Amino acid sequence: MEKNQAPTGTNNDLRPDPPPQPVGASEEKPARRPRGFAAMDRRLVSEISRKGGKAAHSAGTAHEFTSEEAREAGRKGGHASHASRRKGLAEKPQPSAETEKPQGG
Repeated sequence: MEKNQAPTGTNNDLRPDPPPQPVGASEEKPARRPRGFAAMDRRLVSEISRKGGKAAHSAGTAHEFTSEEAREAGRKGGHASHASRRKGLAEKPQPSAETEKPQGG
């Protein structure tokens, strides 16, 4: 018998490896908790936002929309929100004048 070979019938018998476990699967994941503004009281968030708006206006860095800019933004918003609807209508075959004629005459 060689030096490196263990005798059969001992605890050194070959066994298959256990199946791999996903990373972090052995421990329970804690529930996700809101962070930042989402974790704050809504009144506190509103107060912080109000102060930020006042500071921006007093510093002159706040953007104020002109009526023309507001009109353009509204037009773009309508296009963006209904883009999928327009795309779906464009893909449907449009009925031609010939297919709309009554068949009886």
